[in-house]
Amino acid sequence: MTVEVRPASEFEDVRALLGPKSPQANVCWCLSYRIPSKLNRELRGPARGEHVAELLRSGAPLGVLAYEDGAPVGWAAVAPRADTSFARNRKIPHVDDLPVWSLWCIRVRPGHRGEGLSHALISGAVEYARAQGAPAVEAYPLDNGDARVDLTMAYPGLRKNFERAGFAHAAETTSVLSGHPRVLMRLDLR
Repeated sequence: MTVEVRPASEFEDVRALLGPKSPQANVCWCLSYRIPSKLNRELRGPARGEHVAELLRSGAPLGVLAYEDGAPVGWAAVAPRADTSFARNRKIPHVDDLPVWSLWCIRVRPGHRGEGLSHALISGAVEYARAQGAPAVEAYPLDNGDARVDLTMAYPGLRKNFERAGFAHAAETTSVLSGHPRVLMRLDLR
């Protein structure tokens, strides 16, 4: 198994990880934290994928994809916090005014879980942000301890995986997802 993580640039590869089986479905496409909530509510069905394609054409940083033997098998969303709703989120605090990047979604395709891809995605997202000049990367994972997490709600990642990647606890949040508190983790790149 050969895994390579690289910036998301091919729409079909992004669609393979984030798009719905039915084009009319209203799946997230990892837009919920990326765009204003009003626009997020307005974009329905195929318009969501079209918006992602437009973002890719614009060159906006969307995230990274993991490829296993050439096929896309994992996704991590990473972008400047200022370009996300985390810039205005009342439940997730700002530690300081540093122009950090946010890493908020990790997705591994079924059949490829348990292979360490989430670790590769976190590392790849950090390297991508570093290459773009990010002074630090923040994440807002679940602090689940040893409790089980519903895989559909584990998209922010787990605290222990970010700790393994060198992130440090930076702040508590008032955000809770699927019954688990979220914490603010940070990796300084300076």
